[in-house]
Amino acid sequence: QVQLVESGGGRVQPGGSLRLSCAGSKSRFSTFWVGWYRQAPGKQRELVASITPDGGAYYVDSVKGRFIISTDSTKDTAYLQMNSLKPEDTALYYCHSPLTTWGQGTQVTVSS
Repeated sequence: QVQLVESGGGRVQPGGSLRLSCAGSKSRFSTFWVGWYRQAPGKQRELVASITPDGGAYYVDSVKGRFIISTDSTKDTAYLQMNSLKPEDTALYYCHSPLTTWGQGTQVTVSS
C-alpha cells in the first residue's frame, strides 16, 4: 500500500496560519478522495476536511471558514491551508486516501 507523507506543521500563535502538504504519487488525487484528519492528546482521531477528485469539499463545523483543502494534480500534492488558528486546533495532523496506510503525521501547535 501507498503511504502519504505529511509536512508543514509547526508552532504558531493564535490567529496565525500554516499550510500543510500531503505528498502522494501516480495521480492519486485525480482518482481518489483525500482527507485531512487530526488527533489531539486523549482524543479520537477526527476528519477535519476532505476533497473529492471533482473538487467537492467537506469541512467539520469547527474549521469552516478558516481551513481550505485543495489538491494540485501536477504535483500529486494535497494541501490544508489553516487560517485564524486556535489553541484547540493543536493536534497531530494526518492525510489519508483510500488504499493508503497512515503516515507519521505532522504536529501543529497553537500557543502563545
